[in-house]
Amino acid sequence: MSDPRSATRIPLNEDKPMRFVFVLLEQFSMLSFATAIESLRIGNRMAGKTLYTWLVIGEGGENVTCSAGTVFQLDDDLIDLARDDKVMVCSGLDVQDFTGKRVLGWLRREARKGLVMGGLCTGAFALAKAGLMDGKRATIHWENQDSFSEEFQEVELTKSVFVVDGNRLTTAGGTSSIDLMLKLIADDQGEDLANAVADQLIYSSIRTDQDTQRLSVPTRIGVRHPKLSNVIQMMEDNIEEPISPSILAKEVGMSTRQLERLFRRYLNRSPKRYYMELRLQKARNLLMQTNMSVINVALACGFASPSHFSKCYRSHYDTTPYRERGSHAARLSF
Repeated sequence: MSDPRSATRIPLNEDKPMRFVFVLLEQFSMLSFATAIESLRIGNRMAGKTLYTWLVIGEGGENVTCSAGTVFQLDDDLIDLARDDKVMVCSGLDVQDFTGKRVLGWLRREARKGLVMGGLCTGAFALAKAGLMDGKRATIHWENQDSFSEEFQEVELTKSVFVVDGNRLTTAGGTSSIDLMLKLIADDQGEDLANAVADQLIYSSIRTDQDTQRLSVPTRIGVRHPKLSNVIQMMEDNIEEPISPSILAKEVGMSTRQLERLFRRYLNRSPKRYYMELRLQKARNLLMQTNMSVINVALACGFASPSHFSKCYRSHYDTTPYRERGSHAARLSF
């Protein structure tokens, strides 16, 4: 029986293997890490030789816990790296709480060597916090986009699945690690090998940096109505300075009353209520992911006064913004 790998093998150079160094932060995303490292492993298998090696390191050099609660043993501490290493910072929940001075100092030091540095899932936060993304394009998981754009205004944040900007690589989390690794494999060894890896992963739709990470508005809300989708998109794009329902209606060529009926029919709520929920969701993300004051969070989400913000927040979440932040901090320190 013939080797099933033979049909996908391509001529390969005899250079030494490319080494990827995965830096795991506490509460990192196991999916983002696992899919990245599996892509490399399968690349070696399909090529019939060791093209890629990897090292898994982290602060302290002992153990790190992923967001699912599984403990991983690290290969080493934050050590000195070779100039041709590829660094991949993998993080996940509450990344801002696990990006301390030692990690940031290490990232800055290694970046001065000119290394390729990537951020998987929320890893872009660590790179940006270290000042390594200034003037660069980047992406991060959609749930962290609000807080990221508020804190790192010098970074051009996109909604792409992954972004490659020079020697900086970022992904949006989840399976986007596969897309990035397939691109790196294709650039390094050719499309044939990348496609063979995708086939082994049963990954039938390879995404590019032109693909966005979230589902389209119609898919998310389960309604395919062009005017409704356009209004919701305008709402999502104008959180800090909300647009009145009358202007939203005018923009899509209908009356305010027609817009009201449209929202009631498909979403069982008024446009004003739906808009408020979007603003409060952003506010909750900012409260839990940044150190912004409650007043600044209120302003960033289109509330003219802290008292009005607090009243609306309590009505929707059954707690105040201050208590929300306090309970979140308590959970982290537990």
